Amino acid sequence: MTKLSVNINKIATLRNARGSSNPNVMQMAQDCERFGADGITIHPRPDERHITTQDAYDLSRIVTTEFNIEGYPDARFIKLIAELKPDQVTLVPDSPEVLTSNTGWDTVNNKGFLNEIIQELRLSGARISVFCNPKISMVEGAAKIEANRIELYTGAYAQDFVQNPVQALRSFIEAADVAKKMGLGVNAGHDLDLQNLKHLKKGIPYLAEVSIGHALFCDALYYGIENTIQMYKRQLQ
Repeated sequence: MTKLSVNINKIATLRNARGSSNPNVMQMAQDCERFGADGITIHPRPDERHITTQDAYDLSRIVTTEFNIEGYPDARFIKLIAELKPDQVTLVPDSPEVLTSNTGWDTVNNKGFLNEIIQELRLSGARISVFCNPKISMVEGAAKIEANRIELYTGAYAQDFVQNPVQALRSFIEAADVAKKMGLGVNAGHDLDLQNLKHLKKGIPYLAEVSIGHALFCDALYYGIENTIQMYKRQLQ
């Protein structure tokens, strides 16, 4: 069974719009777990435009499933991981001004940097996942820097899915197969939804985890959060 980790950044965005505690980020995390989520994902950016540093500390005390923290490994982020010791750390190459994650790491040209970062983060006890485009060379690079998993950046898959689902998935299957052969676990995330998720799972049946936030909460506006989480989990069966 592929695990569903719910990214709750959007709940924090909505809360921050009014500068209050409504909706309550902590309560939403607990409710997502109660409704069947296998994990909670956050991306605490330096500008705190959604999840704040305080949120990260507060969530670390209440999340009872898998706690996944993603972000760019600057000094602030490394300190956060060392203190919170999440279950999983997902490294993304985003610069601070990027609106949302939009590409994977160049694991070849950043080999030295990433290797050093991973060795330091490993002291926290966390599983280390690296955001990766569906390119065999990038997957091979992830194995060489001793990551535990890759997270396939599925933005291109979601974009191309409408026109040609089979073609859209081809490079992702190839990259995932290489990762599996090299001993890497395979996660996936970005723009996954109720239309394209089942096809992804069918093509990569050994997919370990998907991280979904934006589409899931958009659907929850219509279906309710409890029902929506179950709908997403059914796509992964």
